[in-house]
Amino acid sequence: PIPSTIGQLTALTFLVLTDNTLDGPIPSTIGQLTELNHLQLDYNQLSGPIPSTIGQITGLTALALALNSLTSYIPSEIGQLTNLKNLYAATLADECSGRRP
Repeated sequence: PIPSTIGQLTALTFLVLTDNTLDGPIPSTIGQLTELNHLQLDYNQLSGPIPSTIGQITGLTALALALNSLTSYIPSEIGQLTNLKNLYAATLADECSGRRP
């Protein structure tokens, strides 16, 4: 799993955890990585909802969440990512249920 202490890495700007067979939820503390501009969590076995705190990473320009086992819905807070240029969300429509922003 991704430890909740990841939120303590507040100076982090680039995080790639692609294809590491990570499981469990994306911790809500991910939103504390406010300097992050690139986040890749694709090709894992992450489950549960996409935390709404992801919307706090307003400098994010690239986000990859595809090919996990995420549930619930894509949070409307993703709309706060006004700098986002690349979103890799293939299969999220199949993985997530409920309303979409």
